[in-house]
Amino acid sequence: MTPDERQGALDSIAAEVRGCNACRLHETRTLAVPGEGNPETEVVFVGEGPGFNEDRQGRPFVGAAGAFLTELLGTVGWNRSDVFITNVVKCRPPENRDPEPDEIAACAPHLRRQLSVIDPALVVTLGRHSLGTFLPGARIGQVHGTARPAESGLLPPESTVFAMYHPAAALHQGALRRTLLDDMTAVPVALRDARERRTATAPAAAATAAAAPATVPAPPSVPGSDPDPAADQLTLFA
Repeated sequence: MTPDERQGALDSIAAEVRGCNACRLHETRTLAVPGEGNPETEVVFVGEGPGFNEDRQGRPFVGAAGAFLTELLGTVGWNRSDVFITNVVKCRPPENRDPEPDEIAACAPHLRRQLSVIDPALVVTLGRHSLGTFLPGARIGQVHGTARPAESGLLPPESTVFAMYHPAAALHQGALRRTLLDDMTAVPVALRDARERRTATAPAAAATAAAAPATVPAPPSVPGSDPDPAADQLTLFA
């Protein structure tokens, strides 16, 4: 898939999200929030759901929690435009309550398609509801700051999930600010390891592709795998 094709696919998903009425959240939203960022990135940040400011602007993480997320990205040399940012539910739950399981399930097809288009090596979960979507049963207090293979159908098994607290948590519990900053420093290592894991599984994938009928396209190349160091996202951490 070319960059233009990938962007076009994400735009199409976003248009569907904006018109979605698959769950009750559409009844109280102002604007749906599909997500935004670099369609060629290797890293996707997935939060829980839009808040007040996001609901008004139709963009993810634009309030106080979003300002902290931007700060977190800056600590490892990234801008928002270097990654893709979205949520497990695309419409604001009333009064910023937790998203309900049926609402997460109703929105899952949108998220699954976004991840299929981007094909990230690493997904960073922000908050316990995002964590539970990718690693069912995991407890954020036990696994934050760590990476493990994806355990849900939202991602291929060779993708990696890195768990973090939601940036909003630091606004209510000051001690978590340091925790989030420390956990963010592990993201470059998690990305490197995720790339190596994909490389290790590449021979098996190539063999499968070679054995497939000629009409079946080979798996797309991993975004960011250009050997030119200037095109390598890890150079942002130098």
